[in-house]
Amino acid sequence: MLSLLPERLDRMLLLGAHCDDIAIGAGGSLLELCRAHPGVTVSALVLTGGGSLREEEERAALTAFCPGAKLEVTVLDLPDGRVPTRWERAKLALEELRTHGEPDLIFTSSPHDAHQDHRTLAKLVPTAFRDNLTLGYEILKWDGDLAQPTAYLPLAEPVLREKIAKLHEHYGSQRDRTWFDAETFAGLARIRGVQCHARYAEAFHVGKLMLGVAPLTGTDPGDGIR
Repeated sequence: MLSLLPERLDRMLLLGAHCDDIAIGAGGSLLELCRAHPGVTVSALVLTGGGSLREEEERAALTAFCPGAKLEVTVLDLPDGRVPTRWERAKLALEELRTHGEPDLIFTSSPHDAHQDHRTLAKLVPTAFRDNLTLGYEILKWDGDLAQPTAYLPLAEPVLREKIAKLHEHYGSQRDRTWFDAETFAGLARIRGVQCHARYAEAFHVGKLMLGVAPLTGTDPGDGIR
């Protein structure tokens, strides 16, 4: 098993269709990465929930999940479940983020996700961010759409427990959901841990990787080919 790490981690980009997607899919990884890279710049964009209690929950939660980071959170007010019909506004929001600089790492939803809002976001990301390491997180739900992931970030048990505690602390509006409980979050993390020789882990989908044996020269790949 190979280790995949960005050459540096100065800026992370967090993308979610709904308030709580990012924390559920990558909350443990955020705790680990922000502590390992104090002062990292973190920009978060959530497409729905703006102007509601959910936005308040999201801002408080991401502050807790990104300790020591320089955090900027934007929550739009696109209608939940209707993101595909607001494609242009979502696209413009991503393009606006693109003008702020190159992220070293992006967390977003996965393109195979059965939820239409998650899937739309995942398909939009590479139209704005073409050359960035992008990890698609997974969210367990009734759709039965989990796929075999390709990247893993092991979590120590205290980190997983912290993630679960913070989810319950900050997303009170979701506590009555049948899937929003400690067993769900810990169960999936245990399965992914088994798959990467760890106790617990978060897992991600990587769409494209570029391998190299030496630094790129920046020349046109077509140079010298006739």
